[in-house]
Amino acid sequence: MTFIGDSPGFWLVAICLAAGVAGLLILSLLAARGRSGEAPALAHDVALYRDQIAGIERDEARGTLAPSEAKRLKTEVARRLLEADRRAARTGGGERPARGALILPALAILAAVGGGIGIYLRLGQPGLPDLPLASRIAEADARIAGRQSQAGFVASLPPVPAMPVEPEFAALMDKLRAAVDPAVSQDLTGLALLARNEAALGNFGPARAAQERLIAVKGPTDAAADHVFLAEILIREAGAYVSPEAEAALRAALAIEPQNGAALYYYGLMFAQGGRFDRAFALWQPLMNRTAPDAPWAAILREQIAEVAMLAGVDYQPPPAPALPGPDAAALAAAADLAPEDRAAMVEGMVAQLSQRLATEGGPAEEWARLIRSLGVLGREAEAREILAEARSRFTAAEDLALIGAAATDAGLAE
Repeated sequence: MTFIGDSPGFWLVAICLAAGVAGLLILSLLAARGRSGEAPALAHDVALYRDQIAGIERDEARGTLAPSEAKRLKTEVARRLLEADRRAARTGGGERPARGALILPALAILAAVGGGIGIYLRLGQPGLPDLPLASRIAEADARIAGRQSQAGFVASLPPVPAMPVEPEFAALMDKLRAAVDPAVSQDLTGLALLARNEAALGNFGPARAAQERLIAVKGPTDAAADHVFLAEILIREAGAYVSPEAEAALRAALAIEPQNGAALYYYGLMFAQGGRFDRAFALWQPLMNRTAPDAPWAAILREQIAEVAMLAGVDYQPPPAPALPGPDAAALAAAADLAPEDRAAMVEGMVAQLSQRLATEGGPAEEWARLIRSLGVLGREAEAREILAEARSRFTAAEDLALIGAAATDAGLAE
């Protein structure tokens, strides 16, 4: 199949259009110049008619013309004079423009047409064939199917510096590694602890091995959350890239629990990365409508879905983010107006409620970050460090860990 962008016909049409536009503009200039060429003749007619009126008046004064005849002749000549004067005014006051006055507009027209062609040759793609929607969708599907593997993509990333570890935690990790061998261990609790803590430390290879072993040992009793966590390990290792291996883990999770929120979010992210924004939005919109405010993926989904909808050609605005429970900056500021005893009781009560709810029900990374900041304000550094360690063991997504790390910095917890 021959496309117009691949054949001389495209350039023939483009050149003809450009030449036609330039020709029309130049012809309009020449027509204006031709009209202005009438001005000298009209100026001559005006002068001639004025001379005729002066001659009639002289003949009348000498008595060679009767007054009635002189009046008739002056009326006729005056009529012609007025007509000539009006025509001269319409053509620009009777002065013929200089020839050079048309050169600059003509050059500007040619420069605009030539510049447009030049810009297209520089920025456009003259040989690009027509791209109907079906072809673009097929190309995106092929791009997703043939995307780079986990190992290949990770190898292309710059090295990541090792995360600093407190000596006490490092000693505990050494004991855990010695007790749990991902190659042969049958200890589900040990494998789960090893996978989560290795992932929290950024040791994604050992974390992946432990989590894969955990899933294998569970066998038919595995849960969707097990496969989602494996996918999160791979996605974090690849810097948010959803590789084919991560996709396989997500598929396994959705086969067990088709409405798993985390799996649907990451699966939509895979389509968005591959250019299938329509499929990403089709997954994300119902997920956004039913996502609880404290869901771990709620904040990042709300940030990304509007852009995905725009790229999918859909007019969509996500619902506003609800206020998170617990003490915020406004509440702490309001407490500053109270008496010291009342202020301390108010802040302690709000912090206690938030801490108890997170311990029993859990919550998003934003609430854990808020609790860490609040404990830092109260000067309870040891407790803040405990909450920080627990939060880092609970969350593995890069965005969540960044929120928690920022809260630790605000609370004055040295890393």
